[in-house]
Amino acid sequence: MTNVIFNDLGLIDFEDAWKLQEKLFKDLITYKTTKTFVGCVPHNEVLFCEHPHVYTIGKRGSEKNLLINPLQLKQKNVKLYRIDRGGDITYHGPGQIVGYPILDLEMFGFGLKKYVHNLEETIIRTLSAFDIGSGRLDGATGVWIDAETPKARKICALGVRSSRYVTMHGFALNVNTDLSFFNNINPCGFVDKSVTSISKELGKVLDMSVVKNELVGNMAAVFDINFISNP
Repeated sequence: MTNVIFNDLGLIDFEDAWKLQEKLFKDLITYKTTKTFVGCVPHNEVLFCEHPHVYTIGKRGSEKNLLINPLQLKQKNVKLYRIDRGGDITYHGPGQIVGYPILDLEMFGFGLKKYVHNLEETIIRTLSAFDIGSGRLDGATGVWIDAETPKARKICALGVRSSRYVTMHGFALNVNTDLSFFNNINPCGFVDKSVTSISKELGKVLDMSVVKNELVGNMAAVFDINFISNP
């Protein structure tokens, strides 16, 4: 079992969370490669947060999948960032749980493919706790409901970055998300798939803390993690 710091950042600007990720990511790589570090020794860490309205485009993504112009973005008070994760365009906003694991996968004994599989498994188990059946869609990352059917809809997006088997970025699970913001993009580059949320599937608003607790428990079980507070 691996000790991992858990830190719930609450509602935080995307850029601020990105800078924090970058620091944790680079510090962990530096310590891993040199075994020296000034100050506190870097740890594996998982960040949970929500963001104000923002669209992000992955390094292989296309701005053609953004369906509104800069003026409309400003009018809607939505920011746009091109970032260094995999995947195409997605939306983050209030009511969505975003998870950023900064983990050294070599400490867990598996590679990036298994890591993505484990993230998906964490989400699938969490949704099952709320009586929502979900699964994977061939050829696409993330977690889907009614996958491989004409009604396939994504409930959780995944996009990660890794270097020297250290990860950053992660997942975005729609809980009480305002799904209308997805109408302004082709989510993850898809033009024939829809997006959903836990609240839409259940027909009610959920307590975010309840979903977070379920996520933390399932992640601990799937990854064999012992979550700890900041030392």
